[in-house]
Amino acid sequence: MLPSPRRPDPVALVLFAVCVLLGSGNFLAVRFSNLELPPLWGAGLRFSLAGVAFLAIAAAARRPWPRGPALIRTVSFGLLNFGVFFALMYWALLHVTAGVATIVLATVPLVTLFLAVAQRLERFRVRALIGGLAALFGIGWLAFSPVALDVPLLPLLALLGASLAIGQSLILGKRVSGTFPPVTNAIAMTAGAALLLIASRAVGEPWIWPQLPEARWALLYLVLFGSITLFALTLLLIRRWAPSATSYAFVVMPVSTLLLEGWLLGVPVTTAALVGAGLVMVGVWFGALAPDSRARATAPPRPASAKPPRPSE
Repeated sequence: MLPSPRRPDPVALVLFAVCVLLGSGNFLAVRFSNLELPPLWGAGLRFSLAGVAFLAIAAAARRPWPRGPALIRTVSFGLLNFGVFFALMYWALLHVTAGVATIVLATVPLVTLFLAVAQRLERFRVRALIGGLAALFGIGWLAFSPVALDVPLLPLLALLGASLAIGQSLILGKRVSGTFPPVTNAIAMTAGAALLLIASRAVGEPWIWPQLPEARWALLYLVLFGSITLFALTLLLIRRWAPSATSYAFVVMPVSTLLLEGWLLGVPVTTAALVGAGLVMVGVWFGALAPDSRARATAPPRPASAKPPRPSE
């Protein structure tokens, strides 16, 4: 069993904030992409282009590629993270707003926590559960307050399925994070893109290039920032933090997405939304960001004469 996640260092916090911002932009950009491109084809095109970029970076770096079980884990990570998750998310965003999608996907931390505990990757921590429930209460306030958002059943189920897929992919990402990140993303994105394109062809989607300026700019953002930059930083973040703590980015995304929607699309940010945002932030801080004083108090002290371990140890 792996130890409980330690307190994030400043680099992890910066990575966390950048991933939240880029991830929030992702949901809005997918909405613009869906204006013209069929969902599976749009996602497959995006990750095909990003995968080619990572393949070029990996080839130029001349770093070793995973083999055997490590390769299987990397491909599985890609199928879940870039294939299943984005197939469900792209389709759901045809029927719900970006804000609604991020609200539902805020279940990812709890899903990831329970999956990690079941697979003996993390210890069960009551404070993480309480923090996650507090954050979800804030999201419930956003969804069921007087400004309630109408979520159709099938898109809701699709987003919940996406939560399971991304939660398991975060755990797999922890296991494959020892590989050079461009190599991991090259393999994973290629596998995910292949699954998306096969599914797109199977359902008869037309393969077209975007003509609308909004769709073109959205595709450019999704490839350069929403794929290449975001997922490279995500793997770095997973290296520095536990999977369930990393997934708390999905809890913060409803807040940042609502603010981005208000700024870019003129959607008003109501008092009820601000109350929900405050509850979400408190839950995230308590469950993932605040130092665990009890764990620090029970940790055995290092002898004063003990030397720090060598890097090879």
